[in-house]
Amino acid sequence: MSPKPTTLAIDIGGTWLKATLLDPKGEALTPVQRLNTPTKEMPTALLKALHALSSKMGSFSRASVGFPGVVFDGVTQCAANLEGDWKGFPLAQELEDLLQVPTRVANDADIQGLGAIQGQGVELVLTLGTGLGSSLFSEGRLLPNCEFGHLPSGYRNEKNKALSFENRLSDQVLQSIGVEAWKDRVQETLTIFFSTFNPTRIYLGGGNARFFVNDPNLPSRVTVVPNETGLLGGIALWK
Repeated sequence: MSPKPTTLAIDIGGTWLKATLLDPKGEALTPVQRLNTPTKEMPTALLKALHALSSKMGSFSRASVGFPGVVFDGVTQCAANLEGDWKGFPLAQELEDLLQVPTRVANDADIQGLGAIQGQGVELVLTLGTGLGSSLFSEGRLLPNCEFGHLPSGYRNEKNKALSFENRLSDQVLQSIGVEAWKDRVQETLTIFFSTFNPTRIYLGGGNARFFVNDPNLPSRVTVVPNETGLLGGIALWK
């Protein structure tokens, strides 16, 4: 591998596939490119789409990939917001064979967190996108594959089925109830997570975090980070 490797950073989302190239310091070298996330014939269709996306990016010597689900040693275990069966899928190896470069895969919220945190105290990252992702750090050390969005929220639907935090904060719900009602739910969730995890700071990322930019009602210990952080954190997989 080159002593100054260029990293292809990929973020797999429920709606979009995004990619950029990073220099050895983790700075973006190219504008973000994107494609729609496939909805049929997964996971094969995803590999084809990522190959097409990577072909637009120029030369790179390794790849970091954020995946919206649990990942153990490059093998996916689940993906609530992707079509298809992702149990036991060797995504890192499949992409390494496809891209012909060393490839590492981790939970997408974990990568977002690696790009956002300061490494001080307990830091919680929540990604507001198609679903609700999360990552938790203590003094900069990651507790991987935390899926706090799947925790019960304490609410139930009209059929008396328990609702998770993701059930209440997904993009589909945002579109259904409107921005202001959805933001109230996010604020309520922040209060719960502050009292549960006692973080020194919570970071809001993902595409829908844009609704909180410059929001005067956001708690002082909450920081909104750019959506691109989910790509920029990819360099940390190689440190």
